[in-house]
Amino acid sequence: MLIVLLWKVIPIFERMFADFGGGKLPGPTRAVIALSNAFVDYAPLIVGALIGSAVGIAALLRWEPSRRVIDRIILKLPIFGPVIRKVAVARFTRTLGTLLASGVPILDALGICARVAGNYTVEDALLYAKEKIAEGRSIVEPLGESRVFPPMVIQMIAVGEATGAMDTMLQKIADFYEEEVDVAVAALTRLIEPAMFVFLGGMVGGLMVAMYLPVFELAGAIKTE
Repeated sequence: MLIVLLWKVIPIFERMFADFGGGKLPGPTRAVIALSNAFVDYAPLIVGALIGSAVGIAALLRWEPSRRVIDRIILKLPIFGPVIRKVAVARFTRTLGTLLASGVPILDALGICARVAGNYTVEDALLYAKEKIAEGRSIVEPLGESRVFPPMVIQMIAVGEATGAMDTMLQKIADFYEEEVDVAVAALTRLIEPAMFVFLGGMVGGLMVAMYLPVFELAGAIKTE
């Protein structure tokens, strides 16, 4: 809608104002016309910049050093970070619990969980835990040292390890965090949808009001005369 307005509709208004003899247009109208002219004149450059940005972002996401930095930042985001962390916890505990219940050794199971983590920060934490377990330590200590997993998860894993019911406890953790993710995603959706409508409505409405301001002023002048 915004592209159509800037590309097709606003130039029609500009020509109409010119046919009326021009004159000094309101500031918002001049700003919108300037934006439309820039969009039309530099459309190839804008498209090229968008394509280049998309290619650059894709390359950064494929490059491991930058992906590690991005994954670390993602987990620290104010709103989406906790949700992504819960997704990682649910995936890890579900996968590890299923593998342990199937009789897979814990070192092999942690290696598999690291490969399917989907986040380098989580993957490094699991590989670190695997390394320390191979040295004779328990799974709880290295997971806690990584500071990736919530304290409650570490405590529940410790209980499962102490009672010999690690797989069962992991499945319970996964059930809890999957439900938490569903609730969080539903809440975010309820917040994002109205915000998107307000933003888009404000943008389109602002453009149209800016273009109708000269019409309102002309109508007021005619009525005064």
